[in-house]
Amino acid sequence: MIPGPFNYYRPATVADALKLLSTLGDEARPLAGGHSLVPMMKLRLATPEHLVDLHGVADLKGIRREGNTVVIGAMTTQHELLASDEIGRSLPILDETALLIADPQVRYRGTIGGNVANGDPGNDMPALMMALGASYRLEGKSGAREVAASEFYQGAYFTALEPGELLTSVAIPVPSAGHGYAYEKLKRKVGDYATAAAAVVLTMAGGKVATCKIALTNLSETPLLAEDAAKAVIGTSLDPATLKKAAAAAEAIMSPAADARGPVEYRKHVGGIMVMRALQRAAGRAS
Repeated sequence: MIPGPFNYYRPATVADALKLLSTLGDEARPLAGGHSLVPMMKLRLATPEHLVDLHGVADLKGIRREGNTVVIGAMTTQHELLASDEIGRSLPILDETALLIADPQVRYRGTIGGNVANGDPGNDMPALMMALGASYRLEGKSGAREVAASEFYQGAYFTALEPGELLTSVAIPVPSAGHGYAYEKLKRKVGDYATAAAAVVLTMAGGKVATCKIALTNLSETPLLAEDAAKAVIGTSLDPATLKKAAAAAEAIMSPAADARGPVEYRKHVGGIMVMRALQRAAGRAS
């Protein structure tokens, strides 16, 4: 349970961090909250020769409104999201989801950038970012680029990040006023990854669903955008038959692993239930 030897660096700017990652090469790893990397180092499953600690980079922190977009620095912690008035006003589903991540100790240290960047299918924020239409700013020695959250995840722990790149911020379009939202998560105990979870963001008009996004957590190697399930509810009042149809459409794209959280069919079944619950709660909040 003791990590191997490594060299430690604490840059003060994004440029310095990128220079270090470029110079040190494949044996260097950036350190954000450390909740994924440090346990792997303790088990010697990860043995980087160099750690580049990003906590000294002030430009990677903070929450700001730019027109109809909220921009969040990658090193902003889950606790800081929960304490933000801007997040509470503009993106309440982010509050709801952050509260379901682990426990207060983890949320004080864990960052939004670390949660979305490492490609862990059990992390909660990636599916939420897909449902919200978020994009990620990636910076490297060749410059900066924007990648949609829906195009970022390629497999378990595989993402669009190139060697030497950092995810420096998350940009989230502010949903329309009166939108409904919900993040439903089934877990075995407080602090656990989801057995299954679903994020829903929708709008209602005349008692019927006008727009809808549904995304799924820990039900495949990547977060999933359940497009057919969302289409199934458009123009409906979310009657029981429609809810079952949406759940079935969502289950059709699920491919969870059989693990300690349950066999495949159980996880797909409860995934469908999370979708139905999230749709109902989101509709109840919409105005």
